[in-house]
Amino acid sequence: MRYIDNQVTIIGAGPVGLLLAILLGQKGHEVVLVDRWQSIYDRPRAVTMDAEVARILASLGIDCDSDPAFENHQELYYWKNADLQDLQIVDWESVAPCGWHVTYWFNQPEFEARLMSMAEACESITILRGWQAIKLLNGDNGVAVELRQTPEIFGPDGNRCTLRSQYLVGADGANSFVREALGSPIMDRGYFFDWLILDMIPHADYKMSPAQWQLCDPKRPTTLVPGGPGRRRWEFMVLPDEDPNEIAKPEAAWELLKPWGLTRENAELERSAVYRFQARWAEQWRFGRSMIAGDAAHLMPPFAGEGMCAGLRDAVALGWRLNGILQGHLSDAALDSYESERKPHAKHYIDFSQQLGDIICITDPEQADQRDKEMIADLIARDYAPITGDHVKLGPGLWCENTPGSGEISAQGCVGYRGKQGRFDQVVGQGWFILCANTDTKTLLSDPQIELFKKLEGRILSVGPAGAGFDIDDIEGFYKSWMAELAVQYVIIRPDFYVAASVQTSAQLHRCFDYLMAALHDPAD
Repeated sequence: MRYIDNQVTIIGAGPVGLLLAILLGQKGHEVVLVDRWQSIYDRPRAVTMDAEVARILASLGIDCDSDPAFENHQELYYWKNADLQDLQIVDWESVAPCGWHVTYWFNQPEFEARLMSMAEACESITILRGWQAIKLLNGDNGVAVELRQTPEIFGPDGNRCTLRSQYLVGADGANSFVREALGSPIMDRGYFFDWLILDMIPHADYKMSPAQWQLCDPKRPTTLVPGGPGRRRWEFMVLPDEDPNEIAKPEAAWELLKPWGLTRENAELERSAVYRFQARWAEQWRFGRSMIAGDAAHLMPPFAGEGMCAGLRDAVALGWRLNGILQGHLSDAALDSYESERKPHAKHYIDFSQQLGDIICITDPEQADQRDKEMIADLIARDYAPITGDHVKLGPGLWCENTPGSGEISAQGCVGYRGKQGRFDQVVGQGWFILCANTDTKTLLSDPQIELFKKLEGRILSVGPAGAGFDIDDIEGFYKSWMAELAVQYVIIRPDFYVAASVQTSAQLHRCFDYLMAALHDPAD
């Protein structure tokens, strides 16, 4: 049997596994990425991403505002009842505090192909397609996983090999082999709704106004949204007395699309499939040197559009931790907070998605009428003002509780730095930062603290008005406003863009810094 040694094995080459491989591969770490299928699944699934994911992609050089593979309609998102009265209005047109639009639309196969090309360009990433994991040995000093060529492709007598790595991540989807092999129990809400998903490619320039909306009709709850450039998506709830197999047939699909002006003559039916929306999560995400991420760790209904986004956050959370460990700058202790931070965060969106589904999926006319009255009254009471997204904190972990904004994604504005202007991440960079609202940065930390921060490639930078002696020019006064809102002088930002601490005095900064460094390192360090 052939043996392949590497630093990190990733099982599953969907968006989550690909992103993690790229984040590690671009740092020069030896990664083996395994997927049971030989090619990318060519049917659309996820179609939307949020501002945080756009920020993550920007760190890879993908600008969702200018890239033709993504679109943002800069329109509100409406919920309407059967009479087309507004029930809810959601702000999907503004720019989020983290610097990107609230919502973007894309085609998942094209997105995965883009990530795959980036992974293939990394010399330190080995990609094994057409192989499946069949046995996992999770040891104290490393992980071994036995692979065989996928029987559905190569038959029962395909080749076998064993990967030996320092760490393993299972990003292998809802039916995760890694999760089952590690023995992580599933918490299942028992939430099941079947929906028919139709992805359409109109032949002509098809316009819908509003571009993105939810029809809360008890006769047939329906979602109408973009599906990425040149595409539209319809999602129809499968009613209790309907056969999912029958409604997924093209004839039934075209009948449902007829009221919306789409026919075989003016549009292509790219996909027709019934999906069962579920709400569940794994109880344990880390087992020593093995972790799970993405759908292997959590599943949520799509009503909030956060399923894939949550998985990509998992990848980033693991990426900076594993990078620091493999570089020798962090200990395994840094991984202790992966599950404690990410699971409550993902569970928030599971809860939120389920709550939205409970409202949308009402098929009883009397219940729908009562819902409509309550929602319309609330909308009128707030003078039809759109609602905005909430600020979701991480679970307990590598951030200082009781400091303003900590555990949340950091804000991002336009800055000037070393002759360049633009968003902070693209001009200054990504990593560990201490941002200061004053210019006294040289004596801010003690010498031992500075040395420790240098090992993390951390930077201490002042931000303020141009020409006033600051390291970073706060071109629009964005950071002045943000730090004033937090009532702080100093903000510690992590490589995943999250605020680790924000404080008013240097003494408070010292305490928070020492707490964070202790959590990232073994006591002996």
